[in-house]
This record gives sequence, structure tokens and C-alpha cells, in this order.
Amino acid sequence: MIDVTISSFETEVVEASNTTPALLDFWAPWCGPCKTIGPMLEKLEADYGGRFKLVKINSDDEQQLSAAFGIRSIPTCILMINGQPVDGFMGALPESQLKAFLDKHLPPAEETEPEIVEEDVAPASEEDKLAALQEAMNKAPDDDNARFAYLQAAMLAGDVAAAQKAFTPVANKVSIVRRFESVQLLLNAMKKGAFGADLTPAKAQFDVKIAANKRDFEARHVYAQNLIGAGHYTAALDELLEILMRDKAWEEGKARKLYVAVLDLIDPPKPKVAEGQIPPEDATVATYRRRLSSVVLS
Repeated sequence: MIDVTISSFETEVVEASNTTPALLDFWAPWCGPCKTIGPMLEKLEADYGGRFKLVKINSDDEQQLSAAFGIRSIPTCILMINGQPVDGFMGALPESQLKAFLDKHLPPAEETEPEIVEEDVAPASEEDKLAALQEAMNKAPDDDNARFAYLQAAMLAGDVAAAQKAFTPVANKVSIVRRFESVQLLLNAMKKGAFGADLTPAKAQFDVKIAANKRDFEARHVYAQNLIGAGHYTAALDELLEILMRDKAWEEGKARKLYVAVLDLIDPPKPKVAEGQIPPEDATVATYRRRLSSVVLS
């Protein structure tokens, strides 16, 4: 069990949760239920033998962290894995429910590394994979996950027309399905340039504008869109991060939303693992998620 502040959060929680899940316990000295659940969590941390790390956060002292996680009542517990919150609960649950919550997400005690389940099938070409994803989407048109899997593959292949065609039937769900909002932002960006296009002219214009004003966020955002359209995704993330480091709330979070959209795009499908285990996260995606967390919480 460790006590964490805003200054140690990035290292002790965001980075550490890539190897060991972290259970955040938001509490306060005056909170009666906190005094009930706190000892139970400490006991479970010991009982689970290192399968998770208990992180205590005094919500009175660390109001910035509480605000970042939208804490409205205490005790509130949030489980973080691979630098991202995956689940949580409010109130002092009984020990049996705490165990059920932990067992739902933590890898089994006897396993320390996810066991990748190998499938005895011949590798498919990119065209075959895209066709299979399209077939799965067509068979289950109401399955948002199947549709996003196809949209992601089509966009990564640079087939904006196919992606737009598949997105149109669900465009009205943008406000309720976050990944569809990402698709909309990405398609808008991709329409600004051709996949694999030479960005030398755009870069020259961008350099002139930034030399005159490093806070020309609109120029940075447009150039990031050009990079996305050309398929230079990490370069786009770097440019968007430049905006976020200077103004996190610019244009109602416009840069942050596009940054998250690119992460959604480049996050590869998770490999199949043994039941109860957590699949490993892509190293590039994990790195850029940590950078976003560091900026947002700074």
C-alpha cells in the first residue's frame, strides 16, 4: 500500500500499472465508510500476494487528482491497468464483493504473464483480413465492435471511401459511442490529404507559421490532420501533444479528442489470452497514453 500525490502519480500509478494493476482508493480522514473499507483493502492486497497494488489518495489533499477522475463521493475505488482506468465502484462494499470485483479483472495468481493463445491457422493477407472483417460487420450490422474493427482496418489501409460508406449508417451514434466519434474525427482529417502523400509543401507552410508563432494551434491542428491523412500517426500525435502541453482545453478539447482518436485507430486488436488474463498492450499506444495522462494531470 502506498500514498500517492499528484507529483508521484505518473510514476507510481500510470507507469507502474503497466506491470501491476493499481487499485486507487480515494478517501478522506473524516469519512466513516472509508475507515471500514480501508483495512479490508489492505488485507486483500496482502492476501492477493502482489497481484495488485493498493494506492491511497487523500481526496482532500489531492483535489486535482479527484477532479481528474471525476470523484463525487467517497470512498471511490478505481482500478487502473496499462495506464488506463478499467472499472471502479463507490461505497464500502463487503469483502466478498471486493473479491468478486478484483477477480473479475486480475490475472490468476499462478500466472504472471499473459499466455498468448496460438491459433493453428495460416496467416491471412491484409485483403483477406479486411474482407473477413467486412463480412463479420455485414452479418451483425448492429454490433458496434464488429463495425469499428472494420472501420479501423479500412482507415489503416487508406481506404477512406470504404470507411466512409461503413460509417454513414452509424453516424447518428457519434454522441453515444465514443469510438464512432473518433472515426468521424479521423475521416474528417483523412479527407484533407491522400494516404502516403508527400507532405513537403504542407510542412514548409507549417514551419513558416510556427516560426512566427509557436502558439498557432490551428496551424498545428491542421498539420496534424495532414499527417493523419498521409498515414504518419505518431508524428500527428507528437504535434497534437505540442498543443496540449501549451493549452489542454484549446477549442473545447479539440486537440485531445483527435489525439484519442488516433490512439483508437492505431491500437491493434488484442491477442487472445487464457481466460481471466489481461492481454498485453501495444508498446507505442501505451507510451502515448502515458504522455497524454502526464499532460492532462499536470
